[in-house]
Amino acid sequence: MQKLSVKDIITKIKNEDTFEAVASDYSFTIKIENYVPYACAAIHDGHQFRKELWANCMHTEYDRWYEEDPETKNMIKSHPIVIAGCDSRFEYDLNRTPEDAVFNTAWGKQLWHKPLSEAMKTKSLLKHTHFYKVVHVLINKLESKFGFCTVYDMHSYNWKRWDREVPTWNLGTTNIDNTRFGGAVESWRQSLSEIKLPNGIKSTSKVNNTFQGNGYFLKFITNTFKNTLVLATEIAKVYCDEYKQIIYPEVVDTVEKELKTRIPIHALNNYNTYKK
Repeated sequence: MQKLSVKDIITKIKNEDTFEAVASDYSFTIKIENYVPYACAAIHDGHQFRKELWANCMHTEYDRWYEEDPETKNMIKSHPIVIAGCDSRFEYDLNRTPEDAVFNTAWGKQLWHKPLSEAMKTKSLLKHTHFYKVVHVLINKLESKFGFCTVYDMHSYNWKRWDREVPTWNLGTTNIDNTRFGGAVESWRQSLSEIKLPNGIKSTSKVNNTFQGNGYFLKFITNTFKNTLVLATEIAKVYCDEYKQIIYPEVVDTVEKELKTRIPIHALNNYNTYKK
């Protein structure tokens, strides 16, 4: 992996170079092994939290980890195109608009002892801006090259905080064209439900059961590109103990192996169905 400026990353994508890089400010990673009509993203995988914010933050390191999506990059690491955030959503949230990306409160709790200065906010938001410049160029390249592409937008959620039975997998679809893409949504939901997880963990999948797919990443791509389907795919945190901060690597590994075969099959079917 090399360290590259955003400008150099964009140039490589436009030239259809293959590469693996971390942004020069270490805010995100991107890997392109081959140009294919799908991409995977793990925008909440990051846990970095820049040191100058530590003393002012009222949330603990565990509080931040609990609301992040740990291991989601590892679940999609085998795919040809992967983009992932390195920074915690507590610094800036890539799944929110620039106006709302830097939190004042987080999950009902005041985040900062003292309000952040404009300079501190600007420093964080610049990384948000850089990420979306690269996303725009990447999706533009894939859509123009293939005529259609699918983005698998991987997230996780804390299932134990719900007071009812919730699915292992949830697809959020309220902001995509369900008339056009209903078949793709259902086939993806069905495929996820067939995954066999270790330790007796069941694999159920539903649509808009816990989350509806209201994130900025999905909306940004959907509103900008006519022939790209974003599938906001949430896995319940059955792959860890969300209260003890323990990861179950055998579950993460199983998910990664299952998605390694299921995503390309689904993406190719989408391509054959929806390409111009």
